Amino acid sequence: VFHQNVKDIFYDYDSYDIRADAQSTISQDANFLNQHPGLKVVIGGYCDERGSTEYNLALGENRANAAKQALVTAGVSPERLRTVSYGKEKQFCTEHDESCWQLNRRAQFSLDK
Repeated sequence: VFHQNVKDIFYDYDSYDIRADAQSTISQDANFLNQHPGLKVVIGGYCDERGSTEYNLALGENRANAAKQALVTAGVSPERLRTVSYGKEKQFCTEHDESCWQLNRRAQFSLDK
């Protein structure tokens, strides 16, 4: 039920700004989380393969924190949200093209155990 209602958001290359097309996703995610106040969430920040490991760890952290702040702004308690950066270490797609890289540039929401 969680993953049917809380969707990942995606980022542009070399950016951690919440895109316009992700605003409605964040709103829907926040609505679900606000209706289920007992849930705690881990927000993972991911990057594509380009750039150094260190750079992408920092960028992933900024992406996770931007998603967290957007949820907090939408009314989700910050105590329910934890962030982690995976940088470019956990690629979902391994092709070397823009469509694949886009899938890897995201903030992913998971239940915090």
